[in-house]
Amino acid sequence: QLKLVESGGGLVQPGGSLRLSCVISGAPWHYYDIGWFRQAPGKEREGVSCINVSGDANYADSVKDRFTISRDNANDTVILRMNNLKPDDTARYYCVSVPECVDRVPNPKYVWDDWGRGTLVTVSS
Repeated sequence: QLKLVESGGGLVQPGGSLRLSCVISGAPWHYYDIGWFRQAPGKEREGVSCINVSGDANYADSVKDRFTISRDNANDTVILRMNNLKPDDTARYYCVSVPECVDRVPNPKYVWDDWGRGTLVTVSS
């Protein structure tokens, strides 16, 4: 089983940017598709973005054209760059490996790993 540790969250003003990191260990993770998910207070966890082993990515409609996911295989990291942040992006963000990243973001009910601590993103003026 993979071990994934999220970091990079913080407080940012609307319109600002953050770079989230997901450092992965425990297995040859290069064979896994990786997803980013988020959970806002009082809401269900939702898929944000994912990237497959070939580097193809998918995004939720709410973040498309603002967020970019990438794999840094040399540093065992998956990055989520978030631009033009909005108050609705406020949530705790998690990364996990997923069965597949094809055509759409994954369903948070179907993931390979236990949920970690996540990293908190707060967008507020």
